[in-house]
Amino acid sequence: MSDGVVKRTSLNLELGLVAEARAVLNTRGTTDTIHAALADVVRRQRLRELAEQRFDDLTAEALAELRATR
Repeated sequence: MSDGVVKRTSLNLELGLVAEARAVLNTRGTTDTIHAALADVVRRQRLRELAEQRFDDLTAEALAELRATR
């Protein structure tokens, strides 16, 4: 999650790669493209970590109880 702090900086970027990422991410501008790419990297890592969790306490009974409270 973002802390809202913004830092202006200079970067050396491969423009072809930025253009390719912009097309894939459907973004406008370099800053938006970099932000979207970074957000995607973080999201993918969080999903990997979630997929590695065991959820041993999530039994059929526990799921039934969770569903019943909805």
